[in-house]
Amino acid sequence: MAARATTDGDSGIPPDGNEASGAPIDTATAVVDGEGRVLDWSAGARRLLGYAAADVTSRPAATLLASDLPSTAWQCIAERRDWNGRVSLRHRDGGRVDVELLAHPSPGGDGSLRWILVTVTERRAQPGEPFTDLAFTQSPFALAIHGKDLLCLRVNDRMGQMFGLAEDELRGRRLTDVLPGPQYDALERYMRQVLDTGEPEHRETYRQVPGESRQRAWSVSVSPLKDQTGRTQAVWIGVLDISEQYSARQRLTLLNKAGTRIGTTLDVTRTAQELADMVVPQLADLAVVDLLDTVLSGDEPSPGPLTGAVALRRVAHQSIFAGVPEAVVKPGDIDIHPDSFPSSRCLATGKAVVTGADDPAFISSTGHNPARAATIRRFGIHSVLSVPIRARGVTLGVAVFLRGQRPEPFEQDDVLLAEELTAMAALSLDNARRYTRERTTALALQRSLLPQRLPRQSAVEVASRYLPASANVGVGGDWFDVIPLSGARVALVVGDVVGHGIRASATMGRLRTAVRTLADVDLPPDELLTRLDDLVSRLSADADADDGDDGENDIGTTCLYAVYDPVSRRCSLARAGHPLPALVTPDGAVSFLDLPAGPPLGLGGLPFESIEIELPAGSILALYTDGLIESRYRDIDIGLERLRRALTHQEQSLETICDNVLKTALPDRPADDVALLVARTQVLDSDRVATWDLPADPAVVADARKQVAVRLASWGLEDAAFVTGLVVSELVTNAIRYAASPIQLRLIRDQMLICEVSDGSSTAPHLRRALAFDEGGRGLFLVSQLTQRWGTRQTPHGKTIWTELPPPPSAHGG
Repeated sequence: MAARATTDGDSGIPPDGNEASGAPIDTATAVVDGEGRVLDWSAGARRLLGYAAADVTSRPAATLLASDLPSTAWQCIAERRDWNGRVSLRHRDGGRVDVELLAHPSPGGDGSLRWILVTVTERRAQPGEPFTDLAFTQSPFALAIHGKDLLCLRVNDRMGQMFGLAEDELRGRRLTDVLPGPQYDALERYMRQVLDTGEPEHRETYRQVPGESRQRAWSVSVSPLKDQTGRTQAVWIGVLDISEQYSARQRLTLLNKAGTRIGTTLDVTRTAQELADMVVPQLADLAVVDLLDTVLSGDEPSPGPLTGAVALRRVAHQSIFAGVPEAVVKPGDIDIHPDSFPSSRCLATGKAVVTGADDPAFISSTGHNPARAATIRRFGIHSVLSVPIRARGVTLGVAVFLRGQRPEPFEQDDVLLAEELTAMAALSLDNARRYTRERTTALALQRSLLPQRLPRQSAVEVASRYLPASANVGVGGDWFDVIPLSGARVALVVGDVVGHGIRASATMGRLRTAVRTLADVDLPPDELLTRLDDLVSRLSADADADDGDDGENDIGTTCLYAVYDPVSRRCSLARAGHPLPALVTPDGAVSFLDLPAGPPLGLGGLPFESIEIELPAGSILALYTDGLIESRYRDIDIGLERLRRALTHQEQSLETICDNVLKTALPDRPADDVALLVARTQVLDSDRVATWDLPADPAVVADARKQVAVRLASWGLEDAAFVTGLVVSELVTNAIRYAASPIQLRLIRDQMLICEVSDGSSTAPHLRRALAFDEGGRGLFLVSQLTQRWGTRQTPHGKTIWTELPPPPSAHGG
């Protein structure tokens, strides 16, 4: 008896003539032995309930029942006679299938009892059903359907190919039974989550699946399949290969990162290393950057392609292996690239060159270097991409990317990415090269403007240091100077022009020259800074006029100027916006002198104040620029405290003190230039100075000459008595004749023999040409001829005319 399968609510009995309607008919059959075990399972039965033959044979048929058989069925079974009726069967997906079932007893070949179970199902073809099946089988997605028990119900060929398995090997089994591994455990968790929540899940992953030879990017979607009541009955899995889109995103991400990580400094070597670090391992297993020597020195490379063998210096490299064991050339070494080498070919053509182990030209180009050939074999390097580093029309070097562990060779997309990254690095490298050239020029200019050697003088023992800022900041305008003054005094000056580069260095040179000129006039510190303030204001105005700007070229400058007299041990100081000087007394106490701040130079119209202090012999003055104590990473008080600690060991040599100060007070990479000038005061003993107060009487000139001769004799300078006597006569006579009281004569025995005459007049004398019959006018001319140098300086009570005479060769004593 034939019957058909129905779902809940169907009558189960087709209307008359339904078989003639043309609807397709499917028959499901099974054979069960006398003990109720399944012996045979037809293809129709598999289509009806979803179980493969291997899943049900030898299993009790009762497990396929969704509900108990009617009592009439059990009676027929007991009486071994035919039965037909309606039963509910369990589908593999957990659902229920109601069918009209015919059970017929039949003896087996061995005489045992067997039951033949038959049901006829009617498949009603829906509009477009054939296309639905084609859509499943031909979809670009790898598709699979899993039931509530996570057993696979159906897969398409693409899914089977992805797993390297046939459909029969997957159908009716859980995914983790066939493919063990954490990724498949995770996929089953997603399936269970979708079954529980009824909400789809989406994941992207990058891995190698069993059916693929390399890793790929996959888009995995897990969606619920719901019945008409909205209950989830199964899940649908769709997997799509998105490797191209993934690679495109990775390339964009890499370029975006490169924009912020390549060229972070104006240092050629570091920029090259940033390029190598960026491409490993994202693009290559090994990357090297080789540059022309002219790039490292900041010189302009030759335009146009480079032909023939090329000498390149290894600047940077990076590898997936620690220590870059593949590298044959060490950073800093020069390697000659033959014209047949891929890097030389790309430099000659200006285009990227891709080659590999299967390229005869590549193999032959490595033959001259056995070490390189051995490295290629050892690390399995099979693909090489050479890209010229070019910027602004000039060639700087070459970047070479190599693959050994990664199986796929470089492709066109890789070439485009490498060219983009290299072009980005090339601009940064060229900027760094240009900066190196400017920095080298500015540093050379600045060093030429700083004192090459400190002058010999007896007032102070000095030591100095100049430390440029780190390379990414630029050369600044810090300077210092030691200027011998008349009367055995000395001027100490430290200044700082705000800004960096050649302009700051040039401004510093102009100011240093101006300070020396004003110091020769012997101006007191506060007046000297006032004059210097006027000069800086004019320089700013001239710069604005040249550039057509209004106030955009203000020259910010600070300065500290000090004058020390070893005879009186008095020191006068004034500052213009500059850090306070440090004083270390002979007992080791360190303090910062309380000087009036004064405005920075160039503001104009604001006064400067100076102070005068007496210093014990052996005191140490430390003058410095703000780069020693100021930093954006620390408070200025911390810098001052570090400087204080570094100066406590005043018994050390000044050179050692300078080194200790820089080591203690400075960070590893100072952000500003540092100028440091350290001076230990000395005193001229009283027996090396002679002073006479003279009346305004011409008769005193002869007596003054005699007293000078006696003092010179006591110093062992008898041979200097005649010339010194003439100078004293002229200067004292002029003071008596043209000036006013009080008049004082002073001799100082220093490295030079110093003769000074002071008077109460502020009028400065000057040289003039006397005519043949003039009775006077020849005194200062005679003085200028007899002395090594002479001059005048203003004092609070008048002026002092001074001369310096070299002691005769026969001079002795200390």
